[in-house]
Amino acid sequence: MNKEQRLKELTDMQYYVTQENGTEPPFRNEYDQHFEEGIYVDIVSGKPLFSSHDKFNSGCGWPAFAKPIAQENVTEHFDTSHGMRRVEVRSKEADSHLGHVFPDGPQELGGLRYCINSASLRFIPKADLEQEGYAEYSALFK
Repeated sequence: MNKEQRLKELTDMQYYVTQENGTEPPFRNEYDQHFEEGIYVDIVSGKPLFSSHDKFNSGCGWPAFAKPIAQENVTEHFDTSHGMRRVEVRSKEADSHLGHVFPDGPQELGGLRYCINSASLRFIPKADLEQEGYAEYSALFK
């Protein structure tokens, strides 16, 4: 399925976040308090972005990760919108807006907090990795 077809399947919130650089409401999103083992992929391209092993509860109201699965699957951009100075995180393949990265994460995990909108992600449970086409990521959970 190409990107245009996939965009037509997104919910209004998924489209707003990924295509219009929006932000979903804090504490009222699918993955903030979700800690099942698996990976999180870009809702548009399906590219793997984050692992549950790197997820932590930051208390910010959005899913927080210490790092991406593969740095080459995301891009970072200086963002001065809304009168703030921050670093935006986008998916490299689909150019979806994901969220922002901040230098206030747990030091024992590297010190970064990737604050990511649930609406930009799709979760693949550990048990479904192979059937969903992500078998190579099963090794993360052995």
